[in-house]
Amino acid sequence: MQLTNQQIQLFHEELYGFYKERARANLPWRQPELDGSFDPYKILVSEIMLQQTQVNRVIPKYLEFLRQFPKAVDLARAEQGAVLRAWSGLGYNRRAKYLHQAAKTISMQDFPQTITELVKLPGVGKNTAGAIMAYTYNQRAIFIETNIRTVYIHHFFHDSTDISDTQIADLLEQTMDTVNLRDFYWALMDYGSYLKQTVGNLNKWSSTYSKQSRFKGSIRQLRGQVLRELHEGDKTIKELRDSIADERLPAVLQALLEEGMVQFANKKYHL
Repeated sequence: MQLTNQQIQLFHEELYGFYKERARANLPWRQPELDGSFDPYKILVSEIMLQQTQVNRVIPKYLEFLRQFPKAVDLARAEQGAVLRAWSGLGYNRRAKYLHQAAKTISMQDFPQTITELVKLPGVGKNTAGAIMAYTYNQRAIFIETNIRTVYIHHFFHDSTDISDTQIADLLEQTMDTVNLRDFYWALMDYGSYLKQTVGNLNKWSSTYSKQSRFKGSIRQLRGQVLRELHEGDKTIKELRDSIADERLPAVLQALLEEGMVQFANKKYHL
């Protein structure tokens, strides 16, 4: 789809009109350092947290996490158990492990400044790398997530289905505000969030859409239960079984051991 200059102008007017009135400027990861720059480590933490978790749940955990680990070197030096405990409540605990591993890499070198280098960090895919480039360095980058899809589907794909990210990326390329890239993406995120609340889930018209599996009774829930038990202290298999009556427990424990999420010593599991 090739857009005219008028279509691009109208899109910017709608996007920035909303952003001027309702920007979420108080989000902590949008606050610059004293010199006006943005700390790439803080952006990395926020982006990893926001991958699977809603903003209102992330805000307090983000602030507390940075109080405990204000710099990448602080996170790198921490024990994995301490990192997992700090992460507790956000879910998808592998993200904490990946972030911990990424911090170990970052603390030994300059922070990556290209997408090619960023995607080498554990837990950082192309979209997360693009967000880091845009928000930290105000550098041109294409990344697509649910809020961004929502805006473009709402504005350009009325009555369409099976909309690909390639189609959206093409429009993103055409409409990108390369001068104010950071604000452009913030505006997309805020407008998309608003649209999801007011017009519904437009992502279901995307070819990438898949309905999230039920959490209750899932392996993911069971993994979280195990980690919460171990947050409280080391436990034997009997102690875990007393708290978690689920026949899948041994298999989950084995998987967590193999992933390095938990350890086993002296007949007890621990973080």
